[in-house]
Amino acid sequence: MKYCTYILHSQKFDKYYYGQTEDLSSRLLKHNGGKVISTRRYAPWVLFAYKEFSTRSEATRTERKLKNLKSRQRVAQFIRSNHFVRI
Repeated sequence: MKYCTYILHSQKFDKYYYGQTEDLSSRLLKHNGGKVISTRRYAPWVLFAYKEFSTRSEATRTERKLKNLKSRQRVAQFIRSNHFVRI
């Protein structure tokens, strides 16, 4: 089973959201369908980048690291240095 850490971008509001999931396409549909309270008001979301992991704990750990970065510059550097797939 694959797990992934993902980054979504709301182009309308220029906001980013970081998460982790087992099924990325289903999770993106939930974000854009208003099923996730924390992202509902900023829809529509597009997938910005993601990275796959073999365990949920790795994906969760990476999500936490992303959420603790306080600037977009640091996030961009983290994405590059950790080989995220950019969309």
